[in-house]
Amino acid sequence: MRLVWILWIFYVALPVQAEDVVLGLSKDRVAITATFDGSEILVFGAVKRETAIPETPLQVIVTIAGPYKPIVVRRKDKRFGIWVNTENTKIEAAPSFYAVATSAPWDEVITAKQDAKHQVSVARAIKARQTAPADAEQERFTEAVIRIRSDENLYQLLENEVTVDQQTLFRTSIEMPSNLTEGHYDTRILLTRNGVVISTLNTEIDVRKVGLE
Repeated sequence: MRLVWILWIFYVALPVQAEDVVLGLSKDRVAITATFDGSEILVFGAVKRETAIPETPLQVIVTIAGPYKPIVVRRKDKRFGIWVNTENTKIEAAPSFYAVATSAPWDEVITAKQDAKHQVSVARAIKARQTAPADAEQERFTEAVIRIRSDENLYQLLENEVTVDQQTLFRTSIEMPSNLTEGHYDTRILLTRNGVVISTLNTEIDVRKVGLE
């Protein structure tokens, strides 16, 4: 059974800025039941302006991040015809689920410098939670986690999946798989121009098991 939650637009008093994200959450909870097979999150929003629309196209990024947990990554090598664990490392915190939807190709919506500042990509989000300096080996293990969880649909990069109308209204949908981890899922909307973040909005979705032993 598929659960569908919708983020509806609503207007609230905000500090006067050139452009602001305006967003509302109609449902803030996803219930994992015995028959739960995933959920589709529909995100709708608008841009509130105090000035005329700039000529440079507006881009929108939507991220949903599941609870961060430590993870041990092991490397396997084939020795004498048998696969065995040879090395391992601990990543202090990695999101159990991470989806990024964009209104254009990744390189067009945000610069590498802005990604590092706002920790938008999953690699940057993981790196931001590490207290120890990252080395080449740590980077390789992090890339392995991203690759494995991407194959499991737990990490998603959805380029060109946010529709922007008249540089004012935007919408997207994100598929959340059935193997979700309980907890708070941070939802973030970022507006960018020329790859620079000009406005952000944060909210959250609560995912809980219901009626399960």
